[in-house]
Amino acid sequence: MMQQKILLVDDEPANLVSLEAILEDEELELLKAESGPEALKMLLNEDVSLVLLDVQMPEMDGFEVAELMRNRKNTQNIPIIFVTAISKEDQYVFKGYQVGAVDYLFKPLDPTILKSKVDFFLKLDRERRELQEKLKEAQAHRAAYEQAKRDGPQNNED
Repeated sequence: MMQQKILLVDDEPANLVSLEAILEDEELELLKAESGPEALKMLLNEDVSLVLLDVQMPEMDGFEVAELMRNRKNTQNIPIIFVTAISKEDQYVFKGYQVGAVDYLFKPLDPTILKSKVDFFLKLDRERRELQEKLKEAQAHRAAYEQAKRDGPQNNED
């Protein structure tokens, strides 16, 4: 099984360090971005299983990043968990879900809850990847079967 990647996005380096400390695991690769544009650039080159995304960032906020992710075929299905310190009002939470978040966590983070939610979405990602692999295998078998049917029985007489 390939190593799963989580993209951590926060404009505060200290927040990235604390997320990294909570999620550190030899089976995970933690990618870090300090801005929306940097995160989007990473998503072009990396196969990411989950994004933990700060809402309030200068230049491009988390909502904009999520909207852009949802508009790209390669990133539209990556789960996004918003992580925020200030945007607890219902309108912001609603907007987060509207732009494609699967969850919303408030700082200060409870490490046990964060870890539990991350584990859940990584498990779903593993299952999705396994199903895709089985589907590819089934399609290859079917193609081989169809080809054998088209070729017909081989006549091996001399």
